[in-house]
Amino acid sequence: MLIKRLCFAILTLSVLLSAGCGFKLQRSYSIPDSLKTLTLSSQDEYSELTRLVRERLRLNSITVVENDASVPAVRILNDSLDRSTLSLYPTGNVAEYELNYHVRFAVQYPEREAKAFEVDIHRDYLDDPRTALAKSREMELLVKEMRIQAADSIIQILASIETN
Repeated sequence: MLIKRLCFAILTLSVLLSAGCGFKLQRSYSIPDSLKTLTLSSQDEYSELTRLVRERLRLNSITVVENDASVPAVRILNDSLDRSTLSLYPTGNVAEYELNYHVRFAVQYPEREAKAFEVDIHRDYLDDPRTALAKSREMELLVKEMRIQAADSIIQILASIETN
């Protein structure tokens, strides 16, 4: 019985200490109140990045409304995926690529000038011509992961915006 009480006391103490020191679980962002309701637009409303950003906004309790000029607007201006050669095999075939995913977006408060932001995500990708099918699937997964990371970065930037 004493062991149960001691375990309960230690558990309670650890919860109270972690809550009291400002500890927050990862991906729990403190979005400014001025951004709790906003509009979201992009060139392609049905793109995977727009869908991911909309999902992240919903998970952070941000209401997305359509065509309301009285609330802040987040506009995804463009996103692009580039790849550059990092190394070659002795035969001259590409051995390794660097994938670069670049996102430009802007946040505009009503009656203010828009602030532009950029997110860059980089990944290395090994290419083996003998396993082309597996490598194409691997590249699809890398690009998806890069888009998820870009959407998370957009939410982080929104959380860090000064509203003054």
